Amino acid sequence: MLKKKDFGKDFKWGVTISAFQNEGAAFEDGKSASIWDTFTSDSENVNDGESPGSTSDFYHNYKKDIKRARKLGFKVFRFSLSWPRIIPDGKGEPNPLGIDFYNRVIDTCLKQSLEPWVTIYHWDLPQVLEDEGGWTNREILQWFSNYVEVVTSAFGDRVKHWIVMNEPMTFVGLGYFTGYHAPGRNGIGNFMKAAHHATLCMAEGGRIVKRNVGDAEVGVALSCSYVRPVNKILFNRRAARRVEGLLNRFFIEPLLGLGYPTDIIPALNIIKSNFQPGDEERLAFDFDFIGLQYYFRVVAKFSLFPPVLFATEVPPWSRKTKLNSMGLDVYPKGLSSLLNFYSKYDSIRKIILTESGVCYPDFLRGDKVNDARRKKYHQKMLKQVKKAIKRDIPVGGYFVWTLVDNFEWREGFKPRFGLVYNDFKTQKRTVKASGKWFKKFLRED
Repeated sequence: MLKKKDFGKDFKWGVTISAFQNEGAAFEDGKSASIWDTFTSDSENVNDGESPGSTSDFYHNYKKDIKRARKLGFKVFRFSLSWPRIIPDGKGEPNPLGIDFYNRVIDTCLKQSLEPWVTIYHWDLPQVLEDEGGWTNREILQWFSNYVEVVTSAFGDRVKHWIVMNEPMTFVGLGYFTGYHAPGRNGIGNFMKAAHHATLCMAEGGRIVKRNVGDAEVGVALSCSYVRPVNKILFNRRAARRVEGLLNRFFIEPLLGLGYPTDIIPALNIIKSNFQPGDEERLAFDFDFIGLQYYFRVVAKFSLFPPVLFATEVPPWSRKTKLNSMGLDVYPKGLSSLLNFYSKYDSIRKIILTESGVCYPDFLRGDKVNDARRKKYHQKMLKQVKKAIKRDIPVGGYFVWTLVDNFEWREGFKPRFGLVYNDFKTQKRTVKASGKWFKKFLRED
């Protein structure tokens, strides 16, 4: 049976949102367009042609939502800053109204005895910077550094926990390689440039946070997947290792001073064509914690395409497995293997599960939402965390994705991850059974 005390008194219990997915107010109070505002303005880029609109309207409901997070028993409120809200032209003067909004969010967190954990970049690049090449332009290092200087100077007196970047593999891979996400670009050349620049920015962002907020903890949030081969045939086992290298090693190893994992994926050597003198040293930074975000299992097999990996995923729908409402393979037991994997890096002192959640169809019946599968999912994930802690793996926190149902990027409004149900037409919130379970669980001494 799960008990809160089994995780230790210093374990961080949090809930997470992001700016683009929750705020709404896309052009209010001086905010400029982000790449996601542009991308979703084309209905063909979102399932069912949906538009984010006000999404869950956190911009106008932040006080109630933060208070709701505290009432559910959480002690950490993780949110992201909108770069185009804070610096509308991407690299010039900050927008006082944008700064004021986040000051109010931070102060409300503190008033509710919630630790504000701030994510500096969660995918919403200012469109004006994408017009100049975005993450493929090496000048992004200067643009991003300036942005980090602005936000740490504005909020560092009260914010002592910073996450420099959220899931670089997702926004670089889907945004600059496959084109499935904003800004909709593709090609291996774009991917390699964007990936290298994102890694440099993570490390430099960490250095700036430490310089400007000396008493702060700083980390990054990385996506990861439990990867296994479709069978024991050698070609498929090697293919799975390459997929694992890309998904689970590509960004963490250069940050730890180990370089990109070219040992397992030789084709990654082409990333070095983007290096400038000193880059190898600049890639590394000693982060206080590493955030991990595990949502799905990948079963891999050998394939001639893509030629960089010579591997592909066996579609989850073709296997007898449990899927979420996005068609992804839900496998909580995989978390144990991932925590073992990352604990073997000596430089990782602390691991925080900076997002953990699942989407299933939810139905509001009267004033109740019985999301039993979501509740069970979190319980299963927490059991894996508990086992890891018993093995002395330094897991220091569990942050639920997400507080309130919101706009799930290209998937639109259909995937619901929240502990709180949102009627997007009326913005009426209803705490789901999963949220009520957390409230009871987190009250235990």
